[in-house]
Amino acid sequence: MTILVGYLPTPEGEAAVDAGLREGRLRGERVIIVNSPRRGAPVDERKISDAAGTELLRRAREAGVDAELRQPLHDDDLPGTFEELIRECDGTLIVIGLRHRSLVGKFILGSEAQRILMEASVPVLSVKAPAVRAEL
Repeated sequence: MTILVGYLPTPEGEAAVDAGLREGRLRGERVIIVNSPRRGAPVDERKISDAAGTELLRRAREAGVDAELRQPLHDDDLPGTFEELIRECDGTLIVIGLRHRSLVGKFILGSEAQRILMEASVPVLSVKAPAVRAEL
């Protein structure tokens, strides 16, 4: 049984990893951190470095969670990539971070997170990054 955590190097991605590691520890399940770059992109700022991946796995060890990092390439079907991993790894839960987008932004650009929420065959836990408060 495995928890899949969608990760991008953003505050929302960090919140997803934190929540996924908490769930993994609570449930006694393995966690797979999924950082999925777009296939064919010459540069993808969402792909993390080896050092960043090592740091994520260190955090998992410190949390007492068995974890691994996977970076499967995807085309325009990130939800399909998650479904393949669910089948392959006996996935029980997906954890993703969400950011605020306007209704127009969602309509024009679509939302991979929204598709994962609607199409996943397992429960999806969506988390927000902590709000940043401005100092007065």
